[in-house]
Amino acid sequence: MNPITEPERKTEILCEADVVVLGGGPAGIAAAWAASRQGRATVLVERYGFLGGMGTAAGVTNFCGLHANVHGKIRRVVRGIADELLERIEQLGGLNPPHLIFGKTQAQAYDMSAYKCAADDLVLSAGAKLLFHALAAGVAMRDEHTIDALIVETKSGRRAVRGRVFVDASGDGDLACWAGAPWEKGDAAGRLLYPTLMFRVNNVDAERARDAVNDINRLMQEAQARGDYRFPRKGAIVRPQKHANEWRANVTQLRNADGSAVDGTDALQLSAGEIEGRRQIRDYMRFLRDRVPGFESSYLLDIAPQLGIRETRRVVGHAMLTAGDVLGCTSFPDTVGVNAWPLERHVAGDVEWSWPPPEARGFNHLPYRMLVAQRIGNLLVAGRCASMTSEAQSAARVSGGCFVMGQAAGTAAHLALAAGTAPAEVDISMLQAQLERDGAWLGRE
Repeated sequence: MNPITEPERKTEILCEADVVVLGGGPAGIAAAWAASRQGRATVLVERYGFLGGMGTAAGVTNFCGLHANVHGKIRRVVRGIADELLERIEQLGGLNPPHLIFGKTQAQAYDMSAYKCAADDLVLSAGAKLLFHALAAGVAMRDEHTIDALIVETKSGRRAVRGRVFVDASGDGDLACWAGAPWEKGDAAGRLLYPTLMFRVNNVDAERARDAVNDINRLMQEAQARGDYRFPRKGAIVRPQKHANEWRANVTQLRNADGSAVDGTDALQLSAGEIEGRRQIRDYMRFLRDRVPGFESSYLLDIAPQLGIRETRRVVGHAMLTAGDVLGCTSFPDTVGVNAWPLERHVAGDVEWSWPPPEARGFNHLPYRMLVAQRIGNLLVAGRCASMTSEAQSAARVSGGCFVMGQAAGTAAHLALAAGTAPAEVDISMLQAQLERDGAWLGRE
């Protein structure tokens, strides 16, 4: 098909800021909070009308990676921004106590509405501005190495958000890609982690369903062996939420006709994936009501607004985190915090877990250099699109690591502006000192 040539147009400036953050997930929340609390005029741009990223838009409802098994003792290792956010969620009555995962670490469930409200309050209290319902559509460049403005589509029309330093916390590396920063996608064979469409179930008999957390996989295997059901992947994560009659299910797996993972940067694949996800959910609801004690009278309460995307673009930075770093619990002199989650690879039909050895300290450092994009001087990257191999990204993409990276990126943006330097030239000792003053734990034992 022949492309359409649009006429040239002038784009109005909607707002200007010192720091422009794209994406309102954990990394974006943390970056906006960190930059604005240092006195920097900060705008956080988000495509939806709420914050939380995959934790709300994709219905994840669990904070993962906040805790580590440190020499046999589980403890919180992600602090700073996470402390303030969790406290606000708890004040709203929306935070569950941490729960054990595989007997090795902990995750922490929350109520999505409480998360949305707490995130609003946290970011606004720091002084940042929120721009909701703004879909990023491109960039305007000052020169080939410097971003001038982020272009967004809004109900007010096509507009520009001008900034001095930009933080790409989009998850998909959109801003970095448009600006011309190098990026990668998939593993050595180009394979992506598979997305999931989350859903919630209500009217569960909590007393009779309490064993479902541990029994669900056995029941699935038995049903599939009899030929009664066919599931898209092995294993499911089905857990009660804040209220015991409401459960969340993580079981779908979205693939294309050729078996490859749905690509979250491809509009046609996303569209087909949403439809297929809802079809899989209907099938799984029949299984729950038919075969799982306590779910006989349950009903489908909610399907997440979008697919849970685990991997798309990963920006190539000044350093790249590897699987060896995660499994070897590697230390870095420019640490800005830690990753405490194992490799969690959602491959075709299965989920593969790889953990550091039991005698290890249970976490690796996240180096500042993985947040600094190549080629673009005023760009930082935080969250699942930061500089990591595909395997390492399967670990550090979870919310704990994203909070760490976002807080570091927002703080570094402030320090770069204060010193009149590029983010790549920020004084690491000053960055680390400021992060610690703001409550972060850098993993320096």
